[in-house]
Amino acid sequence: MAAEDSERTAPAKKAEAPVENPGAPKKRGVGRPRRIDPETIVATARRILEAEGVAGLSMRRVAKEVGTTPMALYHHVRDKDELLMLTLAGTAATVPRPELPADPRDRLLAVSLHMHGTLARMPWVVEVLSLGDLTDEGALWMVEEIIACGIACGLTPEEAVRAYRTIWHCVYGDLAFRRAMERRAEDPGRKRHFPDLLTGVDATELPHLAALAGRWSELTEDYDVTGQLGAVVDGLLGRPRSAP
Repeated sequence: MAAEDSERTAPAKKAEAPVENPGAPKKRGVGRPRRIDPETIVATARRILEAEGVAGLSMRRVAKEVGTTPMALYHHVRDKDELLMLTLAGTAATVPRPELPADPRDRLLAVSLHMHGTLARMPWVVEVLSLGDLTDEGALWMVEEIIACGIACGLTPEEAVRAYRTIWHCVYGDLAFRRAMERRAEDPGRKRHFPDLLTGVDATELPHLAALAGRWSELTEDYDVTGQLGAVVDGLLGRPRSAP
């Protein structure tokens, strides 16, 4: 009995600590996501956007390509909208600002054409902007210039804002249409429904379209952005159109 009691009261033997291998990588604490360089995240998202557009971009896709999990990526980026904003940031700064004329009407047109030319070189940006309220803060100087020029030309602030929106719709609409035409041209076997169907229109019902059917491609391919935006600007400012 005494021997049994002594066994029960003897101090427990301490477990031997495992031998640590100094060359082995240290384990991260549970719940601590691996640090990912924000520039790597943005560069990956931009590469996907440039190659596949918005449809190809997802948090899961970016996480896979940077070597992490979607849950870990959410520790760095709140959601897809924030990822798109981060990707847009700085794009406008990659294009130098042009020398702008002093005359407010000419200045307004020059800024509008600069906006068109910049976005024409970055079709993925046009697609991102089509989502609505996303933008690059570095591009806001163009909005400021257009509104300021409108006011300098006699528009009220409210009219200047509406004039900016009209110009933006013209710029965006032209670029979106051009991009659509490029995508269609990539499939030469695709049946063209327009303008091919113009050749069969009823001349009594659509006389002008019937008369122009044979020249439609020629007239639309020769579209002059500078001239047409200039006409829009003059109309917004209430000025007679300048002679060609």
